[in-house]
Amino acid sequence: MIVIGGENLIDFVQTATEDGLPVYTAKPGGSCYNVAMAAARQGQDVVYVTPISNDSLGNVLAKRLLDDGVRFAAPRSNKPTSLAVVSIENSIPSYQFYRDGTAERDVTLDGLTAMMPAEAKAFHIGSLALIDGQDGAAWEAFFEAQAKAGLLTTLDPNARPIVVQDRAPYVERLMRMMTQAVVMKLSDEDLEFIYPDLSLMEAFDALCAHSSASLIVLTRGSEGCIARTKSLDLSLPASLADPLVDTVGAGDTFMATLVSECLRNGLLTPSDFDALTEDRLTAILTKAGKAAAINCQRQGCNPPTQEELS
Repeated sequence: MIVIGGENLIDFVQTATEDGLPVYTAKPGGSCYNVAMAAARQGQDVVYVTPISNDSLGNVLAKRLLDDGVRFAAPRSNKPTSLAVVSIENSIPSYQFYRDGTAERDVTLDGLTAMMPAEAKAFHIGSLALIDGQDGAAWEAFFEAQAKAGLLTTLDPNARPIVVQDRAPYVERLMRMMTQAVVMKLSDEDLEFIYPDLSLMEAFDALCAHSSASLIVLTRGSEGCIARTKSLDLSLPASLADPLVDTVGAGDTFMATLVSECLRNGLLTPSDFDALTEDRLTAILTKAGKAAAINCQRQGCNPPTQEELS
């Protein structure tokens, strides 16, 4: 079983202009929400522990996860759904986020601890949920507790600088959590945000030296990915999307596949990763890249099923 926390929200994306006014399309989203959906489509037993609002937008969010077999540990919340608004002017997007006092931030450490299924083998968190507030502190403490309990802890910073009002404490939180993760995936943009004064490879070396993760994967879009364990250092080309529709949810699909394949291959503890061969790691990363490429051939986040990846 994979337990997943982190944000759920509705993206209002400008898709047209009518009578001089923008027209927006509502799309379910959120990085961790997408990871839950993608992992469930690959046949994993997924439990989502973040509250979802019981308002009309929350119903949209809940239905999509339920349709893919995700189970909810948290009760629905009376607080509103978080929103992200993406507006387009002169072909340039601008972003506004509305997350204060919303359902997905209605978490406490005690509540999360009470909801955690005893049969869980992995816990994943990342992105907006870790930026600030009492919910960010709760998620960090919960992540540390799961690491101490021996679960496969997985982390994807998926940094969103536009939402970060105070960079220093956020980066400090990420750095602390890197020492509690068993598997970590991040993008080249994440790495630049964390280490702005270093080159990409200098930053990757610094991160690997700091983190205690057994597997660290750096995704670089069309340039493929780099992966490092204690004994392996791999660089793989990207699986190319043909046609390329958009890249929404590609990183989340990659992350979900990475976690799913770790469970499928019995990779749960640091010692399991110490015994990981180059061929097995290559196969895992290749599948994650293929899943991300299939997602990119579709509009929005629409991850493939396990059958599509076979």
